[in-house]
Amino acid sequence: MRIFDPHIHMTSRTTDDYEAMYAAGVRAVVEPSFWLGQPRTSPASFFDYFDALLGWEPFRAAQHGIAHRCTLALNPKEANDPRCTPVLDALPRYLIKDSVVAVGEIGYDSMTPAEDAALAIQLQLAADHGLPALVHTPHRDKAAGLTRTLDAIRESDLPVEHVVLDHLNETTVGAAADSGCWLGFSIYPDTKMDEERMVRILRVHGTDKVLVNSAADWGRSDPLKTRRVGDAMLGAGFTEDDVDQVLWRNPVAFYGISGRLDLDLDLDSPEPAATHEGNSILRGAPVGGR
Repeated sequence: MRIFDPHIHMTSRTTDDYEAMYAAGVRAVVEPSFWLGQPRTSPASFFDYFDALLGWEPFRAAQHGIAHRCTLALNPKEANDPRCTPVLDALPRYLIKDSVVAVGEIGYDSMTPAEDAALAIQLQLAADHGLPALVHTPHRDKAAGLTRTLDAIRESDLPVEHVVLDHLNETTVGAAADSGCWLGFSIYPDTKMDEERMVRILRVHGTDKVLVNSAADWGRSDPLKTRRVGDAMLGAGFTEDDVDQVLWRNPVAFYGISGRLDLDLDLDSPEPAATHEGNSILRGAPVGGR
């Protein structure tokens, strides 16, 4: 089973996690920029963080045989802090980096006017740079948040087919599927979705345009949840090809919109194209984006 985790925060994880992920079949990840838990007090702290996602974290992942790409953005929560909003002016110089395969996480947290403005600006940046967008749907009042999110996307120049709506669940998946956007599901130990609920959604909505991620971060989370979904799918009667579509081909297709994914893997084979010997599975690709 080959796995591409399309949303995981490896900055918060250990090298033991990388080793366990590789053993479980993970061969590629995308790490979106996000709120670190401690509020940032200046744009400079964002820039150091972005540099780490472009340089240090891909190097660390490569030591464990995993390809690492990232998405960059001003996250919804910190869009409300005037000390952070100058990041929006600096984003274009980061979005041209080869390792950046989308703009994200963007979207809503508390659905404020400041979040409206940041979302509109960053959807336009995605359109201007030919990048897809990873959109965070809010954890509270999810149905209203999804409606507001879809309104913002439709008002932008970014095609709906270039957007993944993340953190969906049973209450939002129907409207999200009707929108034409990609469907993102975060699988957690206690909150959001679990693997059994994910299997039930796949039975109803199918496997097209579905991205399943662990979204593992500094909270209680599990970087092997993608593998657990794959095992649950097989146990529920889905085929190995169904699992490969959800856990590999779909994220490759979505982030491939950027034209920058360039994984040195045999994308048509269910087996990884290289074995792990402590070296990167990327051949001739830059470690970072700088």
